[in-house]
Amino acid sequence: MGADSELDRRLVVAGHGPSAHRLVEALRERDTARTWTITVIGEEPRPAYDRVALTAHLDGADLVYPAHGGGVAVVTGERVTAVDRAARTVTTSAGRVAGYDALVLATGSAPFVPPVEGRDLPGVFAYRTIDDLDALREYAEGRATAAVIGGGLLGLEAARALQGLGLRGAVVEVAPWLMPRQLDEGGGAMLRRHIEGLGLAVHAGVPVRALEAGEDGAVRRVVLAGGAAIDAEVVVFSAGIRPRDELARACGLPVGERGGIVVDASCRTDDPAIWAIGECVEVGGTVYGLAGPCLAMAEVVADRLLSDASTAVFDGADTSAKLKLMGVDVAAFGDPSAGPERGALSVTYTDPVAGVYKRLVVSDDARTLLGGVLVGDAEPYGTLRAHVGGGLPDAPERMLFGGAEPAGGGELPGAAVVCSCNNVTADRIRRAVSEHSLTDVPAVKDRTRAGTSCGSCVPLLKRILDAELTAAGIEVGTALCEHFAHSRAELFDIVRVRRITSFTRLIEEHGTGRGCDICKPAVASILASLGNGHVLEGEQAALQDTNDHFLANLQRNGTYSVVPRVPGGEITPAGLIAIGEVARDFGLYTKITGGQRIDLFGARVEQLPEIWRRLTAAGFESGHAYGKALRTVKSCVGSAWCRYGVQDSTAMAIRLELRYRGLRAPHKLKSAVSGCARECAEAQSKDFGVIATENGWNLYLAGNGGMRPRHADLFATDLADDELITLIDRFLMYYIRTADRLQRTATWLETLDGGLDHLREVIVDDRLGICADLDAAMARHVAAYSDEWRDTLDDPDRLARFVSFVNAPHTPDPSISFGVERDQIRPLLPLEVKR
Repeated sequence: MGADSELDRRLVVAGHGPSAHRLVEALRERDTARTWTITVIGEEPRPAYDRVALTAHLDGADLVYPAHGGGVAVVTGERVTAVDRAARTVTTSAGRVAGYDALVLATGSAPFVPPVEGRDLPGVFAYRTIDDLDALREYAEGRATAAVIGGGLLGLEAARALQGLGLRGAVVEVAPWLMPRQLDEGGGAMLRRHIEGLGLAVHAGVPVRALEAGEDGAVRRVVLAGGAAIDAEVVVFSAGIRPRDELARACGLPVGERGGIVVDASCRTDDPAIWAIGECVEVGGTVYGLAGPCLAMAEVVADRLLSDASTAVFDGADTSAKLKLMGVDVAAFGDPSAGPERGALSVTYTDPVAGVYKRLVVSDDARTLLGGVLVGDAEPYGTLRAHVGGGLPDAPERMLFGGAEPAGGGELPGAAVVCSCNNVTADRIRRAVSEHSLTDVPAVKDRTRAGTSCGSCVPLLKRILDAELTAAGIEVGTALCEHFAHSRAELFDIVRVRRITSFTRLIEEHGTGRGCDICKPAVASILASLGNGHVLEGEQAALQDTNDHFLANLQRNGTYSVVPRVPGGEITPAGLIAIGEVARDFGLYTKITGGQRIDLFGARVEQLPEIWRRLTAAGFESGHAYGKALRTVKSCVGSAWCRYGVQDSTAMAIRLELRYRGLRAPHKLKSAVSGCARECAEAQSKDFGVIATENGWNLYLAGNGGMRPRHADLFATDLADDELITLIDRFLMYYIRTADRLQRTATWLETLDGGLDHLREVIVDDRLGICADLDAAMARHVAAYSDEWRDTLDDPDRLARFVSFVNAPHTPDPSISFGVERDQIRPLLPLEVKR
């Protein structure tokens, strides 16, 4: 039945989901002689689309895969209803009959809806297809409450979607913790804290007894075992899947005891002419519900169809996954369930304050990594997953706390699975790079399919590519992401020189695709740095990072913090009273920050405009605590009050803060001015720090505190006021022009070719001849500055976004609740919330 048999054989694929799409694409790529004519029959009214990103449909994303091209007939809106194995034909719901030489069943799965009373009521939905989401969105209009039955991956995605539709909701999971198939109990508990902190009620370890109708006959309540009830005008079932194996049953093919078309390791059924792939299959006693294994089955069948000599088999798949659920990083890899009975040890770290849970499972000698779970901080995922089954690159505790460097391309074992979605190993990537002279990530993705599904492996893929290119003596590219072949610094110059003012124009003229979570905020920052309007203006609003969406910092319980600017830490009694009155009237928690400001916590999103209306009337403006921008210029009182002070540090701090306020940069910027060598303002731990001398000011550059502190470098001594400001102007503008995305000044200086000496040549000696440009750029920033919050208050269109519920703009989110501690509010812990 392979390429050495007669030409023009007929292949029919029943079903057109991601697995079927992958099968057809694999055949088209490899079957250059076109030995198969292919007919794909799908029951949905559209071709195959990306189900992993299903929720993005509600945001307007186009999920449909590119068309297969010539030689493939795609039938939509028809379901295969019968298979005649003797005649080798299939019949569709429209009466169409198609003959086959080989048939692939790729019918997928159906949502499992438990047999509870009321499951057929109006207002009850599945969460499986684009049509499901369209119907859900239409029905949700004008309704306020919802519940999701099922706390797995898709259930939490559904809960996020319901919140996005303006519904306050709850998640019900029969298992004792969320995502029980991927997480251990500790990880599930930490995820629950995050989810509840975002305003969703979680009911775990309890089944649903019934759904009750309201007076209109539609669903109104979810009744749990034990009698507790949840208000829900919309109910979504996401309680697992069941294989769609009815075709196999009807034509006499074996199915598993719990469902699923039984296939062997080659994905062939008992009938030599019939294969099966995807979620409709039971292979090795397992039904797989993740994209990776299903796509791997498609690859196996493609190989088998093209050569009778093929030995391709599906021998299981890596079910590791890294996800971002409602803004929370979650990852599981290897076998996190391994315990002492299998000679395994666990290394666990829990930080309930930061919302972080990490657990590594290692061999009894702590040298071999078996698996793990990460919640709240999944940064080590790429490194850890790549080493599952092999030696740890560092001590377990260092891997947990980020002490080890990310896995480099040359360090990974060849058999390490880099992309679990598509079962792509490190060696496969290396071979592709070498054999096909690949030099960029898009080319590697196209050749190997690594990174083409969930995308979580792309950073590791890039490191492998870089290592291979470096080993071959080829210059490593600095592309920002797969959508732009340019680095951030190059994009900055393109935007500046060509006077580009929108992301759409930039990607149309200098990029590909639609953009991603890497390039969109980076370009938004570039546009803001170059003074291209308000960050919430038009298209720019959709590009921003999370906190910029509402010009405030999102907190753990779904509320926001408000930080007015207090230049140099100097504030009048009237200003203190105004802040105090706002905090009192809106019931906010107040705290003095390390940057000598006052932070107001606990504001609901709809309260932000009124809070800022009061603050701007009192003379305050945005402190930009939410943005990648200048935060504060901290100071001591200096010579005006202190008997040791030799210069007026407060006056200089205020001058600097007012000059650089609102300056958008690749990362946040912090500064301080100390009035003498005693250094009370801690200037040497800042991005740019100033210390007074008898003769002027010493300037220190590229320091930072945090997890990996760096002492700032002394750059210039005994500067006059204007000399100091000129050097800081140039330093900041050169950093903004040339730094990578999310690169602090400390890291930037360390990676700058020539380091501090080169920086001095650029901004003091003007070796590059750009000092006049840098000076002019800063002058434009200073002249164009306008307070973002004052501008927002003057614009009704921008104000329209500040609502908890899009369908009830004046309704506060009732799920937000507080306790009292030390005479101030604080978010309630999950166990404190009354059910």
